[in-house]
Amino acid sequence: MDFQLSAEQKDFESAVYKFADKELRNGAVERAHSLDYPWDIAKQMAQQGLLGITIPEKDGGIGGSLMDAVIAIQTVASVCPRSADVVQAGNFGAIRVLGEYGSDFQKEKYLKPLLAGEALISVGMTEPDAGSAVTELKTSATKDGNGWRINGSKIFTTHGPHADFILAYVRFGPGTGGIGSVMIETKAEGVHLGKRSAFMSDEEWVEILFDNVYVPDEQVVLGEGGFKKQIAGFNVERIGNTSRSVALGRYAFEEAKGWALQRKQFGKLLCEFQGIQWKFADMKIKLDAAQLLLYKAAISADTGFPSPTETAIAKAYCNQIGFEVANEALQVMGGMGYSKESLVEYCVRRCRGWMIAGGSIEILKNRIAEGVFERTFSQRA
Repeated sequence: MDFQLSAEQKDFESAVYKFADKELRNGAVERAHSLDYPWDIAKQMAQQGLLGITIPEKDGGIGGSLMDAVIAIQTVASVCPRSADVVQAGNFGAIRVLGEYGSDFQKEKYLKPLLAGEALISVGMTEPDAGSAVTELKTSATKDGNGWRINGSKIFTTHGPHADFILAYVRFGPGTGGIGSVMIETKAEGVHLGKRSAFMSDEEWVEILFDNVYVPDEQVVLGEGGFKKQIAGFNVERIGNTSRSVALGRYAFEEAKGWALQRKQFGKLLCEFQGIQWKFADMKIKLDAAQLLLYKAAISADTGFPSPTETAIAKAYCNQIGFEVANEALQVMGGMGYSKESLVEYCVRRCRGWMIAGGSIEILKNRIAEGVFERTFSQRA
């Protein structure tokens, strides 16, 4: 058992860091507070091979492992937390489902511009009446000739205001077995975007309404019975979420450490106070433990999809630790940590959101318990 990155992985990490340090460090604060999607960064990352890391080479990707993608997203986040979102969009979640299950037609039409950093995809899961209980979704797909008519709505879609394509979870028939997914272009007739709303993190989202939207058969990614495959792909989304939680916690930790080494109070550096030393010791322990759980989930997956149980364990713990560490780092830095002149407060707000997005802590604990007892526990009345 080896807890160190391989020589090849270290070289990759070093190359990503050099790119990030040169291209992303300047403007990191401004980028974090911008409401625009950083298209310029997406195109640069595409040129550097940082999009589609786990997508096979025959489909335009790099053909790497999930661990490679984790290294990339965490290394970028260590320099520019906001730019890590671009790595997320280009490697985890919806793009992986498309890369794994999409047809040749779908890969040519949708995957190609995504990998070039010229388009953005969002996953449409959550609905007004279907959040954690996603199997209760109501967005319907009704057969119409050589295609389908989509009716319903989605909320809380990541990158919703900026997305070109939506991988929408739809209901072809009753029950869990009736759920599948289709690709919908946001400029298609019948697609309407509602009023923009903002999360605590300042990220914007819009309600996406599907009013009798026509989707031809060739845009069906997974038909009836595809729900389990989609959720397997969604576990990759959770790994990306988990990776950023740890990375932003570590970013805040490093900022606070630098502050403690130069800020003086009562004639002493902050790092010379035992109370502060214990804070950093606790943060270090938590971050290292979280990192190992993340690596376990990612390495076990290799080039496939990660284990649902290992992913749930990693996400539940890393989400909490990312937030706790970032929040403690803010406390150490006081007013400067609370100020938007630093990105520590930004890390706190982003990490707090990931404890909800992609599967809440409570839902994840339910899944972990099912693994412990080797049985399912229905949450329904």
